[in-house]
Amino acid sequence: MQTLTIDARYSGPPGHAHGGYLAGTLANHSNRQLRVRLLQPTPLARALQLQPREDGSVELSEGERLLVRGEPETQALQLSVPAAPDHMQAIEASRRFIGFKHHAFPDCFVCGTARARGDGLRIFAGSLDNAPAADQVAAPWTPDASVADADGKVRPEFIAAALDCPGYFAARSDGVAMLLGEFTVHIDRLVHVDEPCIVIGWRLSVEGRKYRVGTALFDEDGEPCARALGVWIEPRGPMPGTSM
Repeated sequence: MQTLTIDARYSGPPGHAHGGYLAGTLANHSNRQLRVRLLQPTPLARALQLQPREDGSVELSEGERLLVRGEPETQALQLSVPAAPDHMQAIEASRRFIGFKHHAFPDCFVCGTARARGDGLRIFAGSLDNAPAADQVAAPWTPDASVADADGKVRPEFIAAALDCPGYFAARSDGVAMLLGEFTVHIDRLVHVDEPCIVIGWRLSVEGRKYRVGTALFDEDGEPCARALGVWIEPRGPMPGTSM
């Protein structure tokens, strides 16, 4: 059994790992596309038990507590992706980011407004005017060298992270805190560091406290590079790391 420690930089809710980053990290330990179920909030800066299995599944535990499980998908992710907005449209959408007024997790690695450039990804997805899909958000993103591999391309776990938070802002526009429950990521190709990219999110369906969303990443030419299907859940009890 291997051990895995999530660095404190990669936080979502205070003191806990960012869901998209965590899902992408687990996927790095499988040769299959995974549907990742985030069963319990995963603590930061602790040695956790990582168990890749022969069937391609991956589990992350703390002692007897199962935190995350990645289950192999039998077919490629089927998701109808809207066309990319242009860069100026994404910039305008980002100016409407609701987190500028109120943010449940301002220290979030991906969308936190309290994170400095070069520390957080600072992907601020706001509502998109004249969007082809209802409840669609968009943001520009230019990845920096801190998320790159040796070839100057963005590592898969950071692409997964970038695809996480825009889905939340597509699901709800009122800032209610929610947690990512499931995440399935498909990467067609890795984008380059310093490449001006666009990330979008759109709501697919709502069932009680569960919100199904799609997200996608486009390169500077507007070509799709990655997509994800997420399920966000509004918890009944207090959020991790908060008194809400």
